[in-house]
Amino acid sequence: MLRKSIFLILLLFLANTIFAVNDTLIVSNGDVLVGEIKTMERSIVKMETDYSDSDFMIDWDKATEIYSDRMFVITTDEGQRYYGKIRTDASNKSMVIVLEDTVKHLIKITDIVYLAQVDKDFISRLSASVDIGFSLAKSNNLTQLNINCFIGYLTESWSTNITYSGLVSTQTDVDPTTRNEGVLSFRYFLPDDWFAIASYGLLQNDEQKLKLRSIVQSGIGNYIIRTNSIYLSAAAGAAWNNENYTDPDIPSRNSAEGFVGMELNMYDIGDLSLLTSLLVYPSFTDKGRIRSDFYFDLKYDLPLDIYFKLSYTLNYDNQPVEGASDVDYLFQTSVGWEL
Repeated sequence: MLRKSIFLILLLFLANTIFAVNDTLIVSNGDVLVGEIKTMERSIVKMETDYSDSDFMIDWDKATEIYSDRMFVITTDEGQRYYGKIRTDASNKSMVIVLEDTVKHLIKITDIVYLAQVDKDFISRLSASVDIGFSLAKSNNLTQLNINCFIGYLTESWSTNITYSGLVSTQTDVDPTTRNEGVLSFRYFLPDDWFAIASYGLLQNDEQKLKLRSIVQSGIGNYIIRTNSIYLSAAAGAAWNNENYTDPDIPSRNSAEGFVGMELNMYDIGDLSLLTSLLVYPSFTDKGRIRSDFYFDLKYDLPLDIYFKLSYTLNYDNQPVEGASDVDYLFQTSVGWEL
């Protein structure tokens, strides 16, 4: 009886191992990797396996076959989006079948530029990162602390992100300088690489005497270029800007604005990735006023999901309030971790 019980337990364990949901990735040199495919972005597949303490990173152009019964969001270079299970077509290994409920989509494996596992539970749809930088100088007891945070949530049809960037700088005989910026953004994916966007942003900036700027904006955009190594997008829309100032004698002002912007992301350059964007806000209600925001991030990936980042931010206003600078810029170096 004991032998039968032990045999039954071993059989159940073996069955659980055999029938557990595993993904299979076959690469060009014939190696077969079995585990859990997490994402494919920036031309790199991230795969977790039971036989390695760290995730495997595989060049997407080395992948020849892929098989998974998990649910994925899949995007092609022509802007088509799919949600379903994925497997290589047995009759044509250059094609993959995406099973979306009962509908089968047939696409080229080389056309896929983004792939992310999207389960039904909340946690699996989250992504996050945080990086911190600190500097200390003996001269005037100068200290500076900067922190950047990101939280993202992805579904098959929309995504939302929360970002925060903060800076505190102190030195002897000088008032502390602070800068805080936070943005909540929402993006709804449309056919043919179009998307609708909406966001709410807050900015506190001592250099430009901004006690608080709040801006609500919405518009539409398009991925002009989207490949496994680069994407370039453009967007345009309208915004409402409300500003309050640190000087109580300066009245607050509201303005209706338009906005146009572009974003460039380059990621097939080894462990480096580059993200830069430019937004220009011409005012409809303040004659001749133009604002602009420029962002530049250069990131170097290290082991264990750690990274080193250089960031540059520039804010420009051709009609600042009295006593405020028309330009404010921020250069940061930081070390971070991403989920």
